[in-house]
Amino acid sequence: MYLKKLSLLNFKNIAREELVFRPGINCLVGDNGAGKTNIVDAVYFLAMCKSALRMTDAQSVRHGADFFMIEGEYLTDAGRREGVVCSYSRRGGKQLKRNGKEYERLSDHVGLLPAVIVSPSDAALISDAADERRRYLNAFISQLDRPYLAALMRYNAVLGERNRLLKMHPDETMLSIYDRQLADHGTTIHARRQEYVARLQPLVGEFYRLLSGDREQVELAYRSELNDRPFDELLLAARQKDLVNEFTTAGIHRDDLILRIGGYPLRRYGSQGQQKSFLIALKLAQYVLVAEARGERPVLLLDDLFDKLDAGRVEQLLRLVSGERFGQIFITDCNPSRLRAILDRAGDDYALFTVSDGAVHAATDDDAQPAAAAAASVTEAGTDGKGKDAANDGATTTPGDGDAVADNTTAR
Repeated sequence: MYLKKLSLLNFKNIAREELVFRPGINCLVGDNGAGKTNIVDAVYFLAMCKSALRMTDAQSVRHGADFFMIEGEYLTDAGRREGVVCSYSRRGGKQLKRNGKEYERLSDHVGLLPAVIVSPSDAALISDAADERRRYLNAFISQLDRPYLAALMRYNAVLGERNRLLKMHPDETMLSIYDRQLADHGTTIHARRQEYVARLQPLVGEFYRLLSGDREQVELAYRSELNDRPFDELLLAARQKDLVNEFTTAGIHRDDLILRIGGYPLRRYGSQGQQKSFLIALKLAQYVLVAEARGERPVLLLDDLFDKLDAGRVEQLLRLVSGERFGQIFITDCNPSRLRAILDRAGDDYALFTVSDGAVHAATDDDAQPAAAAAASVTEAGTDGKGKDAANDGATTTPGDGDAVADNTTAR
């Protein structure tokens, strides 16, 4: 997948920009707060119909404006052209069009333009509660498995209805109806999560060894109550507890992803560099599975690349993703000299853009060595081929026009 051109209007701090990218590595450099991450987030927005930064659509509108618009022109690995426009207005809400035709449901778009992002916010996967890790699994699997997304949407809807019913002291018959629906959708979700985590595990280990020089062993495991008992038995056993607490205390909305290094919890025993390397390995493993499933190499977004990583690991990462296994890459950093030096040693061509106060400028020939004027000389097709836990008080989130991928939260 190759994003040829990106047009932005009133998106965050960017008033208006039209950017042309190369199929390989595209670097965005500038001071903190200049708008580098906003460009990367716009690319993610076109893929997932939402920000990667936990921002609402309204918060993504530039100050003083009433709407934003993001437009992308893509070329797939198979040579197919795709045009996608995502717009949001404070009065009219969000609208998404593919090749001029509006989607009826935003969830139908998820997976068409695969993207994987590595950013400082990924630290929440280690430091925060289990709902962050479930959210990650949901977003990842939803790009690959449309029945999973449908089951997740239905599960969240039924979970919310069951929790509301529990507050009304219902009879056994009504609860049994909801239990059957939860068990049906939940069992599907559990099976897919179990499958994909099992496929991620060896790839995470492989990429971590490449990044760390084979210094530590890492593990990824899926923890779920359904690993040990069928869902319907869990719900029946928790029935009295649910009635007392007035919310559903058992189910896949309590699942977790376990991260270990050297056999110990990564959160407690991993250094900042080890934790960041683990997260990068996880995202690269995700990238490989998405590419295999979709037959399309995702766009790889590396935001704030040097955050908690030394130059050696960054250089190893760039050598790794510069191969044919990976496609188009976006990198942000605040130090252009440092980034250029490592990219030059990695030996791959790249385009360099400077971002300042929401404005983007293609670098000069001197700035962009060894890829002289790469930002301005992008070729057409046929280039080089880089071509929540129950403790979370809140309403159940069901993906729809406002949110293409559900977050598993529990309503009380």
